[in-house]
Amino acid sequence: MKVFGILNFSVVIIYFSILLYIGYLFSKRQKTTEDYFKGQGRVPWWASGVSIFGTLLSAITFMAIPAKAYATDWSYFLYSLTVILLTPLITLIFIPFYSHLKITSVYEYLEKRFNLITRILGSIAFIIFQIGRIAVVLLLPSIAIATVTGIDIMLCILSIGLISIIYTLMGGIEAVIWTDVIQVVVLLGGALITILTITLNVNGGLTEIIQIASDDQKFNILNFNLSFSEPSFWVVLIGGIGANIISYGTDQTVVQRYMTSSKLKDSNKTFYLNVAAILPTQIIFFTLGTCLYVFYKLNPLNISKLDMDYDAILPWFIVNELPVGLSGLLIAGILSAAMSSLSSSINSSATTYVTDIHKKLRTELLDHDLLITARAASLIIGVSGTLLAAWMALSDIKSLWDEFIKILGLFTGGLGGLFLLGMTTKRPSGQAAVFGLILSGFTQFIIVNNTEIHSLLYAATGIISCFVFGYVSSFFLPKNKQNISGLTISSTEKTKK
Repeated sequence: MKVFGILNFSVVIIYFSILLYIGYLFSKRQKTTEDYFKGQGRVPWWASGVSIFGTLLSAITFMAIPAKAYATDWSYFLYSLTVILLTPLITLIFIPFYSHLKITSVYEYLEKRFNLITRILGSIAFIIFQIGRIAVVLLLPSIAIATVTGIDIMLCILSIGLISIIYTLMGGIEAVIWTDVIQVVVLLGGALITILTITLNVNGGLTEIIQIASDDQKFNILNFNLSFSEPSFWVVLIGGIGANIISYGTDQTVVQRYMTSSKLKDSNKTFYLNVAAILPTQIIFFTLGTCLYVFYKLNPLNISKLDMDYDAILPWFIVNELPVGLSGLLIAGILSAAMSSLSSSINSSATTYVTDIHKKLRTELLDHDLLITARAASLIIGVSGTLLAAWMALSDIKSLWDEFIKILGLFTGGLGGLFLLGMTTKRPSGQAAVFGLILSGFTQFIIVNNTEIHSLLYAATGIISCFVFGYVSSFFLPKNKQNISGLTISSTEKTKK
């Protein structure tokens, strides 16, 4: 095992200094909550698109997906690609719908369509999910640092968490987006360099890698077994559609970036750019995992000192096989990706808390007071996610990718169903919506504890159960009597005409 070295540490420090300087520059613009949460429409559409891409993938893509491909095969490959199937739904329905409403928080819609309770419940579920996401994204680079430097993992978690919180409090959404752009370039470049390095160090190059991987069935994608307890084609397809409806249609982290563009066509371009990047990116990172598998199969002594923690396989290769300096840059990229994702989660969670909860409780506060509250909420949420990451480090978690998918499905599945219920139906009232959300929560609990359904399906079961329970209960509860003109897809289309 190589020593990380002064040069590598210097590269990491310089890289972080650049990111912090960006945060400092944009901190001067943070005068109002509109600046802090939406950037006053100053962010170009292409930067928002890259930011969505970086926020949803980031360190989870760079480490967990190659680790999954290394340990298993390409069964999960189609999971993220399902968003391509959802392009008409997102660009023709969701984005125009939110632009029409002119909202800061996506959960404002729930109050307009149903009632205040659904808005608050939706906000709380989102914040809980983001705290879980912060923990997973924070734990990944901490594993990397602990593996390649020998530093205690708890010290890594607390240090990165603290730096991330301080950075987030400085910049607002503009700093978050522009640092996302930088980390996407570094991560994709790093992945390609790593693949090239492995190819050059395997006799026979790419042809030999493909042959060995094929012989060991590492390219398996289409498993048509009718089992819902393994990542079969049907599980990945249904699970991916459910998760991506939530992520791209109802997730405040993403919708907030749609709203940073002042024009509808630019918001759609933001989404299109993200979709265009998904296929090549998935190919790159799954290929990276397969290349790592072949390299270490041919060079087993190079991995003999690494405990079998698959999530650490990529940083191990970076430090031990890549040139000094370059390895420092890529480790910095992993850390910055995590920090950028943390800042996104913290900022969007603070937006949700201030807009959907605090302003409803303290209506007399001035915007300056709300900006202070936003930063305080950012601090609390960041600390909570950091402490959860520390707890997860002490737990026996085999795959952080699986854990992330589980958190996504459990805490946001019902929300996806709630939004679809409000957008596509007129009958359900606020009472029916709350009833559907609560019953969906019970359903998810039963599924997790009493069935062997794969965690990829949790998002889909949450959406379906909330929608069905909410709609059916509307026939037994008082019918909706409030004016919902412009709050359903059909009424919005009539308004446009």
